[in-house]
Amino acid sequence: MGTILEVKNLTKKYGGLTAVNDFSFEIKRGEFIGLIGPNGAGKTTVFNLISGFEKPNSGSIRFDGMNITGLRPYKIVNKGIARTFQLVRSFKFLTLLQNVSVACQSKRGREASKSAGIDAHASSILAAVGLVDKARIPPVVLPHGDLRKLQIGKALGTNPELLLLDEPFSGLTHEEQQTLTDLILKLHDDGLTIFMTGHVLRELMNLVPRVIAMHQGKFIVDGPPKEVANNKIVLEAYLGGGEAFA
Repeated sequence: MGTILEVKNLTKKYGGLTAVNDFSFEIKRGEFIGLIGPNGAGKTTVFNLISGFEKPNSGSIRFDGMNITGLRPYKIVNKGIARTFQLVRSFKFLTLLQNVSVACQSKRGREASKSAGIDAHASSILAAVGLVDKARIPPVVLPHGDLRKLQIGKALGTNPELLLLDEPFSGLTHEEQQTLTDLILKLHDDGLTIFMTGHVLRELMNLVPRVIAMHQGKFIVDGPPKEVANNKIVLEAYLGGGEAFA
């Protein structure tokens, strides 16, 4: 497996606050990786920097060998990176099919839709995320779990090679979490590279084979979930020391 994402010495400052501090890691094509850290650790800022919603003060981001540091979000989407957000975002008064069809209008989305057409391709994506029976309704009437699936559907509409999932389990019931877990695992099994953050530590640690931990913007450790969960600095960051949470 070749490297699909390479982040080197990434730093982001807001005035006197350093949100991400000299942060480096690599992701191989086809991997499924979790990014953990306490609230305020810098996880979402890392995602914002990778996806172009913020620009770093220093450091570099390379995707599939291309330097994408500081590119605008739409250009990064066109390279093959899509993301979801902690706060659910959608076109509230368009139908679910129209929401996904908008994403399919991206450069890579149009290429993936050539043979079937935009609407048919969008419908197939809704089927893949378990929402095709609700294709003609607007997202304003959906439960939160379905909104999370719609977010993933819209990301898939851009035909990504790398999918960034920012807190996908936030606000979900146990049943909704399990349904979403099954969907994410299926997407990975189908060949998609996935990088996700999470606060529900046990579920994230039991879901991904590799975890990167950060605290106060800094890299702590990278490795198998149980090894990371028992790392002394990780334990102190989350629990002030004590037993592992994995």
